[in-house]
Amino acid sequence: QVQLVESGGALVQPGGSLRLSCAASENIVSFYAMGWYRQAPGKQRELVASITINGRANYADSVKGRFTISRDNANNRLYLQMNSLQPDDTAVYYCHLKIVRDYWGQGTQVTVSS
Repeated sequence: QVQLVESGGALVQPGGSLRLSCAASENIVSFYAMGWYRQAPGKQRELVASITINGRANYADSVKGRFTISRDNANNRLYLQMNSLQPDDTAVYYCHLKIVRDYWGQGTQVTVSS
């Protein structure tokens, strides 16, 4: 059973930075495309960034140029570096992986507020 555990969420001021981390329970990070989603209160969950097996990254328009997704295959971790954070980035952030079915972590709260 694959398990994903996110960490790194926090309260940060506008303009600040955070790095989210997702730890996978098995040696799978290098073998599958993975992604980060977020869900703000009252809104649908949305894709923030994804990375392919070959390392190709894709981003939502709202985070392009500010967020960077990366992967550490040796340590089975997925990261999301978030810079220039804005109040609209406030959400619960989830790590995602699909192997036949969808796997989600429990989420980590990011709050951007002064």
